[in-house]
Amino acid sequence: MSFINVMKQRAKTNKKRIVLPETTDIRVLTAASVASQEGLADIILVGNKEEILAAAGSLDLSQTTIVDIETTGKLEEYITSFYELRKSKGVTLEQARSLLADPVYFGIMMIKHYDADGLVSGAIHSTADTLRPALQIIKTAPGTNLVSTFFIMEVPDCAYGQAGLFLFSDCALNENPNADQLADIAVSSANTMKQMLGIEPIVAMLSYSTYGSAHSPLTEKVRQATRLAQEKAPEFRIDGELQVDAALVASTAQLKAPNSPVAGRANVLIFPDLNAGNIGYKLTERLGKAQAYGPITQGLAKPINDLSRGCKAEDIVGVIAITAIQAQNQDN
Repeated sequence: MSFINVMKQRAKTNKKRIVLPETTDIRVLTAASVASQEGLADIILVGNKEEILAAAGSLDLSQTTIVDIETTGKLEEYITSFYELRKSKGVTLEQARSLLADPVYFGIMMIKHYDADGLVSGAIHSTADTLRPALQIIKTAPGTNLVSTFFIMEVPDCAYGQAGLFLFSDCALNENPNADQLADIAVSSANTMKQMLGIEPIVAMLSYSTYGSAHSPLTEKVRQATRLAQEKAPEFRIDGELQVDAALVASTAQLKAPNSPVAGRANVLIFPDLNAGNIGYKLTERLGKAQAYGPITQGLAKPINDLSRGCKAEDIVGVIAITAIQAQNQDN
């Protein structure tokens, strides 16, 4: 069974309430219809009800819940709550009212007030417009210093990783993390692999160097990040710096890093910066004909995920299922 089908089956076992705030986009409405009919989540559409139904046309939204911001009885409560949360930052009551007219802000306040469990946005919003209100309202998870993103890569007919399944991070958010931030990304990614996928993480800190074969500020950052990640999470196998062939290929690992607990076995790949991460996942997707699921956000106190603006309806359905799994994991 494919990764995403496994996620869908798990999502159905404990349905969560997932908010979709971009309710004039036909891709989002199509995904809402499919996800609700498949029983992946209880879908909440936030926006103007008449506009939503007009945009949906013949789509079946009968199993979704439509929350009209203008008529809901929760609006004043959310405005007051947001004002109290942000007044120390200079936000006025009038500004709070204006921001809560935005379905993304409203949806995240639903999560804050336990009226929803997760949110998926980004089909028409930028990453900043999705994650800014999340950081303002939900904030980071306890013990987490940095929000980052990951992709699940499913490579067909691949002997590497977990039978072709990998977690790549960070490929969409942190442009040039320092060593401490890179260590946080590695630990968060290891936790995600274990908790969300149920797979023992084997984490490679990637570089153009293996075990000091090259020396520069770039390689030193990865070496330092490796040491910090090992200190932060000694329960996980984390090693580096490793070239990608040494991380994945057993025969190459024997030559370059024979004593590494990770080399030749890695299923979690941590890229040193956003250039490398974005290039790496897109090369894998296009040349390796891989399925790429993400970017998925990790490190927030509640699951709020950012779509690519080029996403298809089926991509949104997949992210809904993954967001539901993240919400289930936070119950534990």
